[in-house]
Amino acid sequence: MNKLFHIFKVDVAESDKISAQQNDPHSHDFEELLIGINGELEHFIDFNASQMQAPFVSFVTKGKVHRLIPKSKNGKCEIWGIRFKSEFVPESTFQLYSLYHGNANLKLEEGNSLQRLGTICEMMYEEASQETPSYAIIKQLLSVLFTMLEHERKKLATTHNTLQKTQNVSFGNFLTILEENFRRPLGVDFYAEKLFMSSRNLNLICQDILEQSVSEIIETRKLIEAKNLLISTDKTITEIAYELGYNENSYFSNVFKKKSGQSPSEFREEMKKLLSS
Repeated sequence: MNKLFHIFKVDVAESDKISAQQNDPHSHDFEELLIGINGELEHFIDFNASQMQAPFVSFVTKGKVHRLIPKSKNGKCEIWGIRFKSEFVPESTFQLYSLYHGNANLKLEEGNSLQRLGTICEMMYEEASQETPSYAIIKQLLSVLFTMLEHERKKLATTHNTLQKTQNVSFGNFLTILEENFRRPLGVDFYAEKLFMSSRNLNLICQDILEQSVSEIIETRKLIEAKNLLISTDKTITEIAYELGYNENSYFSNVFKKKSGQSPSEFREEMKKLLSS
């Protein structure tokens, strides 16, 4: 996807079109959130196939192999698709990974909350359709949407087993501490001590949930913030490197290119072209 953010709606005609096409399991380089107001979703993810009837929400993390087939039910289909790059909402992406770990699909309750979710999607779609959309407005609306979905998830959280609850709480606490400290040159031991656990146990939790070590998650968070700063500020690459705890600009640039496939300056130039088009 060559955009930071994209929103679309699948109606009856579009669902029929997608169902008629060959749709093999695949992965992508963006995050995807699906909110079903009406209709059904056949979802293959985490090596399991499931059939979801609206209302539902489904979150597909970047790089995860999956297959989605939307379908109409009783002649209706309204499924919102929201795609975004990690750097578009750097403060929320890891939290979504944690919330939807091992449970990509969530069945929602009927009621006013569902209507509000649809309204928020309509507002984002309208803003994104403007000739010069305000990404600041879209980010605020997306944040509200995440908050509403987390509220819905908490109401249904009683089915999780004790171990998963404990791991998710610990991982959530780690993310909170990470958000406050990732700009500092701190290692695994710092976070483990803050959580009153061993570095080994923290690494096991992170591997189980994100399939990354603590060090990899810290670097990934730094990279997401680096991309955010390259897009949203005029700071030099040296200034950004220093702000994120890197003592050497060359080391920061090497890490950035190794993880993203582009140098910081190449990424900034590409994003400028995308945002101005």
